[in-house]
Amino acid sequence: MARSKDLSRALSRVLQGEARFDAFTRGRYATDASIYQIMPAGVVLPRSAEDITATLQVAAEYGVPVIMRGGGTSQNGQPIGSGLVIDCSRHFNRVLDYDAQAGIVTVEPGRVLERLNTHVKGDGWFFPVEPSTATRCTIGGMAGNNSCGARSLRYGTMRDNVLAMRALLHDGETFAFSLIGNDATGVAGSSRVEHIAARMLQLAHDNRDEIEARYPKVQRRVGGYNLDALVTDRPNLAHLLVGSEGTLAATTSVTLKLSRLPKHRLMGVCHFPSFRAAMETTQHIVALDPVAVELVDNNVLVLGADIPLFRTTLADITRGKPNCLLLTEFAGDDLDALKRDLKRLDACMADHGYPDAVVEVVEPSRQKSVWEVREACLNIMMSMKGDAKPISFIEDCAVPLEHLADYTDAVTEVFSKHGTRGTWYAHASVGCLHVRPILNMKEGSDVRRMRAIAEETSELVRRYKGSYSGEHGDGISRSEFVEPLFGGTLTRAFEAVKDGFDPENRLNPGKIVRAPKFDDRSLFRFKPDYAVTAPAETALDWSDWGGFGAAVEMCNNNGTCRKLAGGAMCPSYRVTKEEQHLTRGRANSLRLAISGQLGPEAFTSPDMKRTMDLCVSCKACRRECPTGVDMAKLKVEFLHHYHARHGLPLRERLIAELPQYAKLASTVAPLLNLRNKMPLLAQLAERVLGLSARRSLPEWRRPWSETGAPASVSEVLGDGLDVVLFGDTFNRAFERENLEAAERVLRAAGYRLHRVASPDGGRPPCCGRTWLASGQTDQARREARRTLDALAPFAEAGARIVGLEPSCLLTFRDEFQSLVPSQAAKTLARQAVLLEELLAVDLPLGRVKLRLKDHGGQVAHLHGHCHQKSFGAMPAVETVLRSVPGLDVRVIESSCCGMAGAFGYRADTLDVSLAMAELSLLPALRKAGPTDLLVADGTSCRHQIHDGIGRDAVHVARILDDALMP
Repeated sequence: MARSKDLSRALSRVLQGEARFDAFTRGRYATDASIYQIMPAGVVLPRSAEDITATLQVAAEYGVPVIMRGGGTSQNGQPIGSGLVIDCSRHFNRVLDYDAQAGIVTVEPGRVLERLNTHVKGDGWFFPVEPSTATRCTIGGMAGNNSCGARSLRYGTMRDNVLAMRALLHDGETFAFSLIGNDATGVAGSSRVEHIAARMLQLAHDNRDEIEARYPKVQRRVGGYNLDALVTDRPNLAHLLVGSEGTLAATTSVTLKLSRLPKHRLMGVCHFPSFRAAMETTQHIVALDPVAVELVDNNVLVLGADIPLFRTTLADITRGKPNCLLLTEFAGDDLDALKRDLKRLDACMADHGYPDAVVEVVEPSRQKSVWEVREACLNIMMSMKGDAKPISFIEDCAVPLEHLADYTDAVTEVFSKHGTRGTWYAHASVGCLHVRPILNMKEGSDVRRMRAIAEETSELVRRYKGSYSGEHGDGISRSEFVEPLFGGTLTRAFEAVKDGFDPENRLNPGKIVRAPKFDDRSLFRFKPDYAVTAPAETALDWSDWGGFGAAVEMCNNNGTCRKLAGGAMCPSYRVTKEEQHLTRGRANSLRLAISGQLGPEAFTSPDMKRTMDLCVSCKACRRECPTGVDMAKLKVEFLHHYHARHGLPLRERLIAELPQYAKLASTVAPLLNLRNKMPLLAQLAERVLGLSARRSLPEWRRPWSETGAPASVSEVLGDGLDVVLFGDTFNRAFERENLEAAERVLRAAGYRLHRVASPDGGRPPCCGRTWLASGQTDQARREARRTLDALAPFAEAGARIVGLEPSCLLTFRDEFQSLVPSQAAKTLARQAVLLEELLAVDLPLGRVKLRLKDHGGQVAHLHGHCHQKSFGAMPAVETVLRSVPGLDVRVIESSCCGMAGAFGYRADTLDVSLAMAELSLLPALRKAGPTDLLVADGTSCRHQIHDGIGRDAVHVARILDDALMP
């Protein structure tokens, strides 16, 4: 502790950025996407190269190692260690220089690949090394790892596309490496650096014969150090740093060679009846000169079909029941030539016994969806429930294509011998298939099996003259195997490389050379003494997950939640760029807390509360996290225990109990609404309740009342036309015109509306959402039972329960089954639909009809509620809106609006709420014409839009109502 305080004080004096030493922050940086976990001494968030220099100098003074980190997506434990972790991704991520004519760009190491490609796309360039983690991996991490990507067949590896690197030695001395040739020395730095460079060149020359004999002759070879790059006619010294995993120097900038974007891409999805058939055919497909040939195996096809995000795409590209697929992409500027390539692919498949086995995917939008499935292969497989998971340690061995079928058969036999099976996917084109045996890292017996599988697989790789590390580097998982595969002479040369740059072993020690045993359980995420100790009892039913702990452990740290564009996850991270405010960061904190690794009371501590505070419960992770982490549901469980320990604040209680006093509040609406008209009242409410005076509050009004007498279940005919319109508290109390419009639309369509009263004669049925938002699960459970008593009999009789507010209606499909697990809850979940979902199914079937007026080309800008996106309801919304004649529907690609229930009203989160809205939603709506319609189904979304741009958005029900023919 004293050492941490000394380090903290020393760094605070010299940094522009930050240094953090609290347990929660350190815990969030203790893991990557591997099986390992090492608690760092501290975390540095640099703002400049000078900050990294200062960190290295302070670390040297205190004898502390330094580990450079990008997106933290490595699968072998590269960016973790017991020293100071330097996270470049938050601030140190600028484009430093860009030559749009020459196609050369220089960036800081924290630059995310996708953001770089967005930056250069307008000039017709892209950086062609595109790993599946492109939305969150950083250029520095890619250089450190010598990343490859799906299209390396055409564009090569990171090493082939790096022109120069600027870096720091272990004590902070700066230097730069580049190409040697003509008058260029390839070195910019002191005589000391020149001496290091000369020594490296001599070392490579002295080991030329051994390099020729021992380095694998495959494109995918990233093990050891790249001494082979220095025995060419014109060596580039920067290529020695590429793939060095931060063990030689700390990178401060990377200069890259860009490639021209092809005008067209076409894909052929090749179907195979067996895995071996695909492996045998790969070399013949590669002979057609595609850009990529990527495997999607049977595990992905089966598991992906159960994941809503991928189900539709897989159904679109598969015919019948293939065992596996090879996604084959052709790219270029001549579209006719590419179409001929697809025909040649079809002929090739037929020649090898698989006629009519290619599905052509030519539309860019379809191709994008297919690539999203491919990029999520690993995470789809990691979505397996339970402790046994596909484990990365022989992840990316690469063999020559002529041996691929025999090699994969032999590895499969190794798995079978040790009582497990493997999952395969990825780069068939270059013989680098990612394979993961399914093992439980909590079990010592499975750890022993892992050792045996690793040793036998490394022997197979040697036999087939391949590379044990083909793409993802050495890290902890493979460094132990460097010497068996490269031999003693080259291993001593690698040690000399390390010692030449870093004689005191300060930079990322234990990687590539002098490594620990890869199966040392003291380095594991699940150490031998790992156990979930809190909470003693859960408030929700987690049986479908294998328990609360298993639900938390579903996060494998792949970092998909770090993406900054596309989809909705994770909105708070997109604003703050803080690991703390990320689904992964929250899951790691929860896991460490419930297993006692952050202290005995960590699970219900203020630190844990701060970690969860900016989670807006948007449920985007429920759909977009490929492993299925549901942070919104985890937050409900956490809040239940936190408030049980610390008490419930008045503000939380007031919001939670809104359904109980809504009717009474409406009777004194003019008095309550004075708060929005009198600034002093707003300021008083902020001081007392913490609700921001800068926000207007919803206006209380006379509430909606259903027409007609309460119905009897016997009146349900079961012919598909029976509906119950569920009036949620928000529309009922604040915007009754939405429910009135929905009634008119449903009747006009031909539905029979059944009014349902509460069985206890009290207030109307309620979803309990406001109680769930503050973790009051006991009250939410009582509310769920009341609502089930009212609605379940109608649902069981065949009536559909129709709602307008997504966050309320979709609670029936989600949390109700965790609050009150029962057949009644399942039936209600099955019968509960949003208005648009109901119409999107019934209108095409002709079950009902709507006569709608023509809107004459009027534009409607549609913003989707987060829960609509999470539950796959947005296509229905678009379908129904597009059924209105003459309505030009334009969907806004946006994340959470930022309002998220009470989140946007709180004084302490108001700025974050507004920043979320400004990411994409409000800028898009400001471009709308004065007569354009703004459409949003969420009560909160409409309020955010009104406050943000001063215009009113409307519910789809009102669009349909206005369009009804007289």
